[in-house]
Amino acid sequence: MLKVAIVMGSESDMPVAEKAAETLKKFDVEYAVRIISAHRMPNKLRTFALTVSDEGFGVIIAIAGLAAHLPGVIAGMTLLPVIGVPAATGPLSGRDALLSIVQMPPGIPVACVGIGNAGNAALLAVQMLSLAEPALVEKMRAYRLKFGDDAA
Repeated sequence: MLKVAIVMGSESDMPVAEKAAETLKKFDVEYAVRIISAHRMPNKLRTFALTVSDEGFGVIIAIAGLAAHLPGVIAGMTLLPVIGVPAATGPLSGRDALLSIVQMPPGIPVACVGIGNAGNAALLAVQMLSLAEPALVEKMRAYRLKFGDDAA
């Protein structure tokens, strides 16, 4: 099964990343957490983005606050789906990050969840991986039924 990469620009985003990790654990999806700043570590980020699929990853969750370049920079260098999670930081409490992530230029899509909602990012990653993993479909169905979701 493909893994999920959880990437953040700073250790201060770890509480948000932990929410994604907790959700992925519920589905027995393997993940790895990396701290790679788009601004302070551009060469390391480039290497990551160019090799991430070779390392067995299928989806990237990128957590970013303030300027929020991380999801877009990664998306510009990989063909894997990238899910951006705006972090609730700075004077605008993440609204600037939200707009930065959703306003990507044509041809470089980045999915985006709500501010700080890494749990939903993980659920979306599971749904993406379930396209090739029937067992994940069943786990997602069981998860959704817990909430009374009659569409599951």
